[in-house]
Amino acid sequence: MLKEKYPFYLANRPEMPNADLKVVDKFTGKVATRVPVADEHTIDKAIEAACKSVEALRAMPAYKRQEVLYHCVDRFTERFEELAMALCIEAGKPINDSRGEVTRLIETFKIAAEESVRMTGEYVPLDRSPREEGYISTWKRVPIGPCSFISPFNFPLNLAAHKIAPAVAAGCPFVLKPASLTPVGALIIGEALSETDLPKGAFSILPCGRDSARLLVEDPRLKLLSFTGSPAVGWNLKARAGKKKVVLELGGNAACIVDEDAGLDDAISRIVFGAFYQSGQSCIGVQRILIHEKVYDEFKSGLVKATRALKMGDPKKEDVFIGPMISEKEAVRLENWVNSALKSGATLLCGGKREGAMLEATLLENVPEGEDICRKEAFGPVAVLSEFKDFNQALKQVNNSDFGLQAGIFTRDIYKAYHAWDTLEVGGVVIGDVPSWRADQMPYGGIKDSGLGREGIRFAIEDMTEIRLMVIRGIL
Repeated sequence: MLKEKYPFYLANRPEMPNADLKVVDKFTGKVATRVPVADEHTIDKAIEAACKSVEALRAMPAYKRQEVLYHCVDRFTERFEELAMALCIEAGKPINDSRGEVTRLIETFKIAAEESVRMTGEYVPLDRSPREEGYISTWKRVPIGPCSFISPFNFPLNLAAHKIAPAVAAGCPFVLKPASLTPVGALIIGEALSETDLPKGAFSILPCGRDSARLLVEDPRLKLLSFTGSPAVGWNLKARAGKKKVVLELGGNAACIVDEDAGLDDAISRIVFGAFYQSGQSCIGVQRILIHEKVYDEFKSGLVKATRALKMGDPKKEDVFIGPMISEKEAVRLENWVNSALKSGATLLCGGKREGAMLEATLLENVPEGEDICRKEAFGPVAVLSEFKDFNQALKQVNNSDFGLQAGIFTRDIYKAYHAWDTLEVGGVVIGDVPSWRADQMPYGGIKDSGLGREGIRFAIEDMTEIRLMVIRGIL
């Protein structure tokens, strides 16, 4: 269970100025713990402290930063079940999914520890013309400076880790605002960081309201803003961010193609997982399923059967696969999308019932393309089936979206796989699996309304550093 209260972290130190933020158990609806809320003055102090720590953090040798990251790995490993249960309670995430996220948290910090000592530069030859003769040049990467991070509710541990861990590896001080619905995981990460030798001011982790978070977006002392959340909020933040670099991960409505040569049993088992793991609240969760007409009926029958077999209930129970959505408000929104599709002529294959924040795993077919459930991000346990005749037609249908994060292709044809990779307007194409698959070292991000820039430790470090060139003129 959770502690009665958790402090926030201001300039590396735990503080408890209030206990104003109630963190609710998403299944029971009862208050599980309380954490303090930072005001604008506190955030200003955090930014000032981050700026003051820049020189000391840049001077910290790479092996020392690596030790900080490995300390976190050790502490997260020791507190594995505590972290998993905290996540299960504050996010309503089924306990097995919660354990999976803790595993990824540990892996993300391990990868960052490895990358922290790999920040290499390059020698640039300058003898390609008489004008350059006698000059030599090299470049290296240096930390960009103080960063601001805003992380979402759906992966409170690992998506915070994808900002925090590369910042430590790169030597960038930061201020992080965790989601107000799920702040506990990030605060436990802060506890582990507070036990290390990071210079004072190197990090602050501060739950706060949107108004107080204004400085994290607009303050010119900050050199990078990394935000994960909704497109409406993300693009607005970018417009207000001024001269600072901005990285946005804004979600999608991921599609998965099942071609006529796919292994159907395998595709069904993976798509059931991809559509409904953690109650569908993943930006790369399977939302649109395109199936070749020759296998459509067989695939549909198997998918409906597998979906109906998923158990819904208390996420703390080991055999539960579908837990609550993050709030009843979100469950009502998605239920309304389903009902709108049904009124427009869609067919309900299974699910569709809601009780509070619990929405059944739901499959629809014959949904008009203009419906919200097709063109927006569902972010819940609903997926839409459609059939296609021609593979190129299916690719065009996937691209007919404002989003472009990841797509999955079940095919055994290597030529089609490469053609999909060349054609699909997404950040990543996953062959033989669902778009929901991600490894924490790979470049991850999207195009169009899905965002700007890439996460994945090495790629995040590139965003958090700048190239600094040195040219030496030799004596001729």
